[in-house]
Amino acid sequence: MAATQVNPTRMELTRLKKKLKTAVRGHKLLKDKRDELMRQYLDLVRENMALRLKVEEGIKNANRNFVIAKAGMSEQTLHTALMAPKQEVYLECGRKNVMSVDIPVFQYKTRTADANDIYSYGFAFTSGDLDGAVKSLADILPDMLRLAEVEKSCQLMAAEIEKTRRRVNALEHVIIPEAQNNIKYITMKLDENERSTQIRLMKVKDMMLEDAHKFKEKDRERAYANMEE
Repeated sequence: MAATQVNPTRMELTRLKKKLKTAVRGHKLLKDKRDELMRQYLDLVRENMALRLKVEEGIKNANRNFVIAKAGMSEQTLHTALMAPKQEVYLECGRKNVMSVDIPVFQYKTRTADANDIYSYGFAFTSGDLDGAVKSLADILPDMLRLAEVEKSCQLMAAEIEKTRRRVNALEHVIIPEAQNNIKYITMKLDENERSTQIRLMKVKDMMLEDAHKFKEKDRERAYANMEE
């Protein structure tokens, strides 16, 4: 159906051949890109699963210690202890380009390098379980940030993989076959036109030879007639 919508000319044939060559090259590049994205995506998915298990375990330990600490302390004392955090965390969000995908890169730093600055309270009126809960949360902070980074990267890569897959399929199943069919159609039409032209030229040549032969016969007849006179 598509082949009947093109002009069967040599210029159109040249244009379609260039288009087909570009489409084939683009198809290969997009397939390579899709395969590399899939490889990196699967690596990130495995890292994501490991980080999620680690973070969930850390949060579970922190919650367990917090529940125990809450049972051994008054609610007012607990709220007072956690009311004014001593340590501060500064988060910087950058970007890294991976196969045309801008994935986030998180970097953080604390206000001070002292590990004990995570405790915003004195130890006289609080339990060790609260210390354990705060320490557990502080320990899993880097993993939580990395988990957020990896999960967002997975989402962006999955979207890019799907977009690349659609482009590969469009080239493989629509654009390339259509160009091949159009090239075949134009080539067939040009061959038909060339054969028709050759046949017409041969007929014209035969007619010219026939006319020349008749002309020679007439000349010969006139010559014989003149000789007889």
